[in-house]
Amino acid sequence: MTDSTAAAEQPPAQPAREEAQRRVAALPFDQALAELQAVVSRLEAGNLPLEDSIELYEQGVLLHDHCGRLLSKAELRVQRLVESAGGQLRALDLSLGEAEKR
Repeated sequence: MTDSTAAAEQPPAQPAREEAQRRVAALPFDQALAELQAVVSRLEAGNLPLEDSIELYEQGVLLHDHCGRLLSKAELRVQRLVESAGGQLRALDLSLGEAEKR
């Protein structure tokens, strides 16, 4: 096996992946969502080499997971606030249509 063949079979460098994870983990929700939308747009537009598409997809997965975690944390915070405010947890309908009728 030649050196170039061995290099082609190895997975991407772990330090680069860990750095990407740290960078994404530090993003606030709005910025992470904007980056995710940009990644999706670039992937949908196509015209990228396969390796670039795979790297973008991996970045999108990191961003999607990060946004999901942030949303779950926010939902839990809101539930705790509602629970502590009235001592009873109840679901609140926050749809725009209902808010405009009130």
